Amino acid sequence: MPFLELTLRCTETTQPRYENALEDLGALSVTLLDADADTSNERAILEPGVGELPLWNELVLTALFDADTNALALLAALEAFDSGLDWSGVSFRAVADEDWERAWLDTFKPMSFGRRTWIVPWNHELPEAAQTADAAIVRLDPGLAFGSGTHPTTALCLRWLDGLADEGLLAGQTVLDFGCGSGILALAALKLGAAAAVGVDNDPQAIIATNDNAQRNGVQITACLPEDEPVATYPVVVANILASALDALAEVLASRVASGGRIALSGILHGQEDELLQRYAAWFDDLVATRDGDWMRIEGRRR
Repeated sequence: MPFLELTLRCTETTQPRYENALEDLGALSVTLLDADADTSNERAILEPGVGELPLWNELVLTALFDADTNALALLAALEAFDSGLDWSGVSFRAVADEDWERAWLDTFKPMSFGRRTWIVPWNHELPEAAQTADAAIVRLDPGLAFGSGTHPTTALCLRWLDGLADEGLLAGQTVLDFGCGSGILALAALKLGAAAAVGVDNDPQAIIATNDNAQRNGVQITACLPEDEPVATYPVVVANILASALDALAEVLASRVASGGRIALSGILHGQEDELLQRYAAWFDDLVATRDGDWMRIEGRRR
């Protein structure tokens, strides 16, 4: 069905008040986007901590209402609901219903990482280049936009896992994917020859997504919240989370890596790597930072 779409700009401070007013007056959905998403000022938000809702400084807020909603009457009601907010910048337009999953799928194509690893939408035809005997094919639900491999932080980790497999360091091993999201890294590790994988994430939806994608790929991942994580050390650990979390969890992550084991850390903006290299040098040797655009990966070997 069609909708009436309301759009306005706001700040991180005023966003909760705008959202509260819109929802109270019948908004079917409220979406938040970075107001600078098309500029070099964009500030990425990847993995908030438990209970956190970090936002951009300037936002574009979009709300959908029933198509028969009277725009002028709605605007008057919003102004009456919270007259302390500036509603003068509101714009309206009619939008048609759309198959959003299909629209997203149109932009999600098969992607290769390293020599063998391929990420392919679950219902997409396998490209000819991926039809080799040793190709590691991960099928993902296109409805799960987070952890699809399209972001450089994920790509850096996928290429690292692909390289470990080429070195013979992944076959038969158990891998910990800390901050697993869709489970993409754990899935890739299994497809590349790992014997088992554990995925940990503080978002219950990520656990559901990981289990769904594991079933879709015919493999099994032990996916759990941090409080349910089994106490163990692993020969391979990958953590694709924010630099601040990598800093705060350094001792925890180091304790998860077996002696001689390998770790990869991602979600690090260029310029944040030096502090983390120094932090992790307390436990790891051969630390190396690799760059992809504005993003970095740190890898090392546990003493």
